[in-house]
Amino acid sequence: MSLAPLRLNKNEDRRLRAGHVWVFSNEVDTKLTPLTPFEPGQPVLIEDAAGHVLGSGYVNPHALICARLVSRDPKYTLDQSLLTHRLNIALSLRERLFDTPYYRLAFGDSDGLPGLVVDRYGDILVAQITTAGMERLKNEIVAALTKVIHPAAILFRNDTSTRELEGLTSYVETALGEIPESITLEENGVKFAVPLLTGQKTGWFYDQRLNRARFRHYIKGQRVLDVFSYLGAWGVQAAVAGAESVTCVDSSPKAIEAIHHNAELNGVGAKVAVEREDAFDILRRLRAARERYDVVVLDPPAFIKRKKDIKEGTQAYQRLNQMAMQVLSKDGILISCSCSYHLHRDDLRDILLKGSRHLDRFLEIIEEGHQGPDHPMHPAIPETGYLKAFFARLLPT
Repeated sequence: MSLAPLRLNKNEDRRLRAGHVWVFSNEVDTKLTPLTPFEPGQPVLIEDAAGHVLGSGYVNPHALICARLVSRDPKYTLDQSLLTHRLNIALSLRERLFDTPYYRLAFGDSDGLPGLVVDRYGDILVAQITTAGMERLKNEIVAALTKVIHPAAILFRNDTSTRELEGLTSYVETALGEIPESITLEENGVKFAVPLLTGQKTGWFYDQRLNRARFRHYIKGQRVLDVFSYLGAWGVQAAVAGAESVTCVDSSPKAIEAIHHNAELNGVGAKVAVEREDAFDILRRLRAARERYDVVVLDPPAFIKRKKDIKEGTQAYQRLNQMAMQVLSKDGILISCSCSYHLHRDDLRDILLKGSRHLDRFLEIIEEGHQGPDHPMHPAIPETGYLKAFFARLLPT
């Protein structure tokens, strides 16, 4: 297949040559290769200003990231064969790491599959497409996943807001087999019922698996508060690992029901109290009531989704962490997380420091965590290293 060229402006190839795979619209020589004639997702050859081919990719004339490099060898284009090859490579890593088939199988750019995320739940796959180039190949994705995994069912959760940036519509679609209302997975020896059709994103947050495993060392005999609990991943694991009591907080009625179910599923229903309330409201109420917890977990959704949200989102992280510190016991442990790429690791550490100084508490950072190895980081794309987790001890001064 002969591919149309996409020519870059002078010196705009340097980032790609350094390892990155994104092309922004202002980097394209639109006099020689205007963007408007291209179809969203159309395969292209990406060229430097002198016409030297940098590799193959796909283009979306309507997006800020208007092209993505797929292969530095122009003879390979994004098709079913390449999808199958890269999924096999991704699978080999996960099978080396995990004893059971529950993990993120494909993590976009980091696995050479820009715009595609796939989570595996045994023989059920939940995929999410976020770019026009991958949307164009939806049937080929199903065929490649079928060849590599032989799944019983494949679900597309293409209902994320990021699709709007690519001009894509939102939908949920079963592409193969039948999707049950929920499945049961086991993480760190604890069972969880996970709703695939109605849960958040692709259902479960595998990225925190290792951080939750470390968390279990801090909670035996302790009173634990789990804020933004969702399905109770932190709180229920705390109860199973020997916490004296656990309070899980979420504002969603469906989450509240799920937490109760997952606590009962593991025989710790009597230990787990569940509160349906806004996180900031309950922390304010607990502080007023002088309630104290030995361990507080903050695992909020992204407060900073785009650069324009940095100021307001940073303030929200500051308020949240300071309020959590106010309900910690004298020798308390705070696990503070952020999945906002735009809140850098140093910024979250500074938020913890400022909060502790404001309350005249001494802060120790005991451990730092990041996303698990089934969410590998692309060294040239800092956006792929998004998850931060600090394990901090707060003491009186």
